[in-house]
Amino acid sequence: MVETPARIEVRLRELAQLFNSMDPSPFHERDLDADAEEFIMSWAREHQTHRELELVIHLAVIPPGDRSNDTGDAVRHYFAARAELKHREFRQLMRQGRFNLGVGLGFLACCLAAGALAGGIINAQGWRTSAEIVKESFTIGGWVAMWRPLEIYLYDWWPLRDEWRLLERLARMKVTLLMPVA
Repeated sequence: MVETPARIEVRLRELAQLFNSMDPSPFHERDLDADAEEFIMSWAREHQTHRELELVIHLAVIPPGDRSNDTGDAVRHYFAARAELKHREFRQLMRQGRFNLGVGLGFLACCLAAGALAGGIINAQGWRTSAEIVKESFTIGGWVAMWRPLEIYLYDWWPLRDEWRLLERLARMKVTLLMPVA
């Protein structure tokens, strides 16, 4: 059984409200209005992630002929471009995570070695408690350097990936215009 797409409905007076009026790009490449984009994305988040999406735009005024035919392509193009940007942002975060992980591991290794060396020197002078404090201080400093790479790989990538996937779903959704009868 084929599952019907999850429907997102937008009611507008005229088609121009859907697009950013300040954007000088050709219609096919025009940005969506920020409020319209937020409305569509917030409703898309409400639907199950495995369902495809359908955007139904109710218009009070009939748009020019060429605009009504190109609206679906323009909306999908906009979300496809946003998905590509989000994918690049995701890749950049993973690249930053790899770099930070290398720096953090190198710094941790240096701190552990320095802590062992300093602790051994201080302990040789009979200050066992001081040696332990110095050694643990270096260990803590090394682990603090691992904070950011762990934060990236444990937490930061999830929201980016989820938004990227949502934008990809929006980039393939069916767009239907419902207009008043002339």
